[in-house]
Amino acid sequence: MSGHRRQSLLDLDPDLGRLLDGPRRARAQRELDVEVHVIGAGAWDGAMPAAAEPGDVGLLLLDGVMSREVLVADTVSTELLGPGDILRMWSLHLATPLVRRTIRWTCLSDIRVAVLDRRIGINLTRWPEVNAELIDRVNDRVHRLATTQAISQLTRVDRRLLALFWHLAERWGRVTADGVAVPLRLSHRMLGQLVGARRQTVSTAISDLAKRRVLLRRKDDTWLLTGDPIGLPTEEARRVLPVRRRLYAPYVEDAAAPPRSPSRAELQAAFARVRREAGERLLHLKELTDETLRLHEETHRALEQRAVARRGAAAVRRVGA
Repeated sequence: MSGHRRQSLLDLDPDLGRLLDGPRRARAQRELDVEVHVIGAGAWDGAMPAAAEPGDVGLLLLDGVMSREVLVADTVSTELLGPGDILRMWSLHLATPLVRRTIRWTCLSDIRVAVLDRRIGINLTRWPEVNAELIDRVNDRVHRLATTQAISQLTRVDRRLLALFWHLAERWGRVTADGVAVPLRLSHRMLGQLVGARRQTVSTAISDLAKRRVLLRRKDDTWLLTGDPIGLPTEEARRVLPVRRRLYAPYVEDAAAPPRSPSRAELQAAFARVRREAGERLLHLKELTDETLRLHEETHRALEQRAVARRGAAAVRRVGA
């Protein structure tokens, strides 16, 4: 962890001041200042900054993405953390664990964190609106963990992966001409740790989803969702996915920039994709039509055979009489 200087908390994370009116927001912007530290990509030991103390509130993640892995026996469970999350790697009253576990932190990109120190904790008593936003961030993380746990219990790994990527798209996704891009570089191993499956099983499920063209891996190892969202119409999902301010540094887009018109190559690719999908649907429709005709013929033959059998039985009864 390196580099630190004090900056306005509300300049770094404007959403924390959403509940403040104009004059109070301006005062909070001046009075709530924090130290900012940079952590390089790679494994991180989770150590507190030199200036931090156990009584501090915690660390506020400003930019970048990190993973938190919990190892229990031979199983690993992973949580992804991003901008807005509050980290507290230490505990004042850590109970003796009855289940042995190991925690590993990995920065998937360079990240910046703000130290919410004791002074900020004291000042927040005068700014309960900002404190409420911070508590809401903790609550959001709890809900995300509960959702991920529910996803990991779905039947079939392909369903888990599809639900996971739409869950990630709620936070990191951005709408493109080809679908919803999820600009995260996630290996098959990490995906397995997120959904509770072995890497080989994840690889097979990813291949099946790619064949169905609902989840594709892009050339830069990020992901693209091309199907319909889980439980929401596509147009509704477009409203739910806002413009993202903070992602991996290479993927940050200027929210104020005008929308870019698709290039000729992109339009040709989109047209080719639509034509290919239409051809596949026509082929599927033809197969359904052929199957319907076959069933119709079989039903007709069965009815004829039944009628012949009835006439034969009636003739036998007449002869017996």
